[in-house]
This record gives sequence, structure tokens and C-alpha cells, in this order.
Amino acid sequence: MSVWEPEPDEIFIARAPVTFATGAATRVSGMRWFRDPERNDIQSELVGWPEGPTYAAHSVGGTAARTTAKGVATVVGVAVLAFLSAHGGNLSGFSGSERGTDTSDDQADEIDDFPVMWAEPGSIARALPWQLDPSRSSEKRYRTHAVITDRRLVIVGFPYIKGHHYRVDDDFLWATPRSTIEKIELRDFKSGQDTKIAFTDGSWCRLSSMNRERLTRYLIEPLDFIPLDALTPAQRNTAEAFAVAQAPDAELPLVKRNSCGCFRVEVVALSAVDAVFGHSGLDMVMDANGTELKLTEYHPEDFLT
Repeated sequence: MSVWEPEPDEIFIARAPVTFATGAATRVSGMRWFRDPERNDIQSELVGWPEGPTYAAHSVGGTAARTTAKGVATVVGVAVLAFLSAHGGNLSGFSGSERGTDTSDDQADEIDDFPVMWAEPGSIARALPWQLDPSRSSEKRYRTHAVITDRRLVIVGFPYIKGHHYRVDDDFLWATPRSTIEKIELRDFKSGQDTKIAFTDGSWCRLSSMNRERLTRYLIEPLDFIPLDALTPAQRNTAEAFAVAQAPDAELPLVKRNSCGCFRVEVVALSAVDAVFGHSGLDMVMDANGTELKLTEYHPEDFLT
């Protein structure tokens, strides 16, 4: 088994599961399209891609009928939940998304259509690997992850065996320098797991990740890590001691200063990669004196968002 590793002088920052997103609005539910800027379907033009399904958006009439049926079902479901709650029923299995929303601010690309690739010939997004497409590569047998470094966004993939979370044998699939990424947009419609990555050549893609925060945080935030030799002796001792206590192959600690004046110390290790969740990261917060804080001592700025 072999986990993908960065170059010796490249900093491994994060790893998260990722696929092309899937439509959630009734008209495009369960579907996705690959488009050029004229909104033509280009999936048959994607070099090296195996044949995939051809989708057609649901008709307006059919959509209205399904929406009505869904509305009735929702009303009935709410009534049932209210009844169970009033009569002591167990509602532990019922949960909702904390970040998703039923309101879309992108009618063209979330309601009427659902492109996950928007790309002209030769553009960055058009080179993305077909393994990201759940319709061509089942997650039951193969998983794809995004790796974030200080230089690149990388896509890797590996055969997946259920129950073997730490069995990861990576195939390198694709990479692009960070300098080619123009903008990251968090798309919260429905699941709250989608991200639109726009590239400097005008192409873009829409990806989905159950661990979106790991995927996007260090593509959005500046990489203003503090060199260890810029810390006070007490701060450096705390940061290095935390790293040593983690996995044997832990990288040097990544230290950032929070707006409250405390410091977040994060450690990553290739051996801790999980086939389902990617790399969760190991972190703690210390104050300006180098004292590790208990969770109850965190300021609001110390919590990851």
C-alpha cells in the first residue's frame, strides 16, 4: 500500500474525500452535467472518459407534481413527528443539516440545470479525472480524495474495501498549482456539502465533500503559518511536544495565530489517512504563554468554522 506523498520541500496540509456534486432540486435531482460556456453537454468530448449516463431534466409539469407530493409527504412527516414528540416517541434518528439551506441563489446552475464542470477545450477543469464522477466510479469500490498542499490541489484515488478504513493505495489522478485557483465558493443549497472551484482560465467545477471544511479551509485562508523559530521558547516547546505525542510520522506542527491572540497548532501524518474521511487533523490551542488550553477555555475565535 502507498499513500500519496508531497515533494520533500512541499507542505502536506489537508486531505478530504471529494466527488463531483449531485443535483438536489426536484428538476435535476440525482443528476449532473458537464458543460462548455455555451451550456452544451461535453461529456462525450472528455478525453479518456468511459461512457456514462445521459440525463434529461424533469419536465416542469412532472416537477410540479413531484413537488406537490413531496410537500404532502413533508406535512405528513411533520405531523407524525409532532405526534411522536407529544407522546414520548424516540426522535433520536431524526436530524437535519446545520449548514444546508432550501433557498438557492443560483437558479440557472442549481434549479434549472446542474453543471459540475464548466470548461472549454484545453481548460483546467476539463482535465479533471472521470473517477470523481459517482456515475462512472462507484464509491462502493473506489474512492477519490483531494489533497491540499502549500503548492497544489491534488486528486488521488484508490480501491475501497468496506471496513478497511486505513487500507489506502493511492493512484495519482490530477493536480493543479494553487496559483490557478481564482476563487472558492461554498454552495450551501440542500446538503451544504458542495464547493465551486473557479480557475483563472474561466473554467470551474462543483465538488462535494462530507468533510468540506477540510477541503476548503486552506484554499480560502492565507497560508500564514508561523515558523517554529518565530515562536517563543515556551510556545515552540508546547507545539513540538504536541506533535511528538501524535503519530510517529507526524509532520512539523502548523501554527497559526487566531484573532484573539491564541495559537492553533495542527499536526498531520500520512499514516493517519482514513479511506472514508480523509485526514481529520490533530489540533490544539495554546495561549500566548505557550499553555495548552482546555476546550472550556477557548475563545469563540479559537473554534474552527
